Amino acid sequence: MAYRDNTKVIHIGDRVIGGGNPVLIQSMTNTKTEDVKATVAQIKRLEEAGCEIIRSTVPTLEAAKAIAEIKKQISIPIVADIHFDYKMAIAAMENGADKIRINPGNIGSKDRIAAVVSCAKERNIPIRVGVNSGSLEKNLVEKYGGVTAEGLVESAIDKIGIIEDLGYDNMVVSIKSSNVMLCVKAHELLAEKCQYPLHVGITEAGTVYGGNIKSSVGLGIILNKGIGDTIRVSLSGDPVEEIKTAKTILKTLGMRKGGIEVVSCPTCGRTNIDLIGLANAVENMVQGYDLDIKVAVMGCAVNGPGEAKEADIGIAGGLHEGLLIKKGEVVKKVPEDQLLQTLKDELDSFVK
Repeated sequence: MAYRDNTKVIHIGDRVIGGGNPVLIQSMTNTKTEDVKATVAQIKRLEEAGCEIIRSTVPTLEAAKAIAEIKKQISIPIVADIHFDYKMAIAAMENGADKIRINPGNIGSKDRIAAVVSCAKERNIPIRVGVNSGSLEKNLVEKYGGVTAEGLVESAIDKIGIIEDLGYDNMVVSIKSSNVMLCVKAHELLAEKCQYPLHVGITEAGTVYGGNIKSSVGLGIILNKGIGDTIRVSLSGDPVEEIKTAKTILKTLGMRKGGIEVVSCPTCGRTNIDLIGLANAVENMVQGYDLDIKVAVMGCAVNGPGEAKEADIGIAGGLHEGLLIKKGEVVKKVPEDQLLQTLKDELDSFVK
């Protein structure tokens, strides 16, 4: 069962999630939102990488006002991330935020939550209700004997109810933890009880290395269960890396097509070229192509053609030379230092 097929359809700017629509990729800026120039520059890099929704923190009135200027210069919806100060949520919406992210538990009194909901309702702006294992209410920690999936879900359902009781149902829900399997279980439980689209991520996942592994495992399991309408890979690094990983996760699960898939061999004693450097150079190079093909980078001419036969194009290294391969057939031999350019020329011919 694909739970995402039955979630409520929500519009975020000109993007649509829920109801079986494609899973969209999000990221978050790490610039000072008040610095419009730097924030716009980062968002444009993320757009080029494939980001479809961007989130920026709004801790000050100056940051809220910057949202209006940022929106003029970007092409994707912007979500205002709010902590504690309900006035910032209202200011962000007044300055054109396409969605706001709040945790009603740390916004304050119900009057303050009601003021936020009233502003969102007036403008028909979606509210992402966020619950995080790190800020789970003490009474739920005590009730369940620690931070548990059941406690997270109860907290999320409670927060959803607060906003529903205020007469609003234009919501997205996120329920995050840095504990991968706890996060998986929480999503399984929540999907059974929640009609709203789910934004999925493993929070505070870690560095590019560790975070990629944790996010790939967690998101892979959750998405493969039919759960999740938008995703974010959270990494301590360049946000562009988040987009690259998210796209690869979706493509690996068969949930997205397009973009070149690079496969490469793990190297062995037969390798006579810098395969690792070559494979990385190829992976970076192909980011600029919107082609739905597979490219193989192989370390030797012995197994290269055979191992690359399922790829549309392949290159295989030899001693100071290499081969260009198409569908498993060798079509050209070139010097080693021309391998990358030869591959690029071949990719360019696909585009023309």
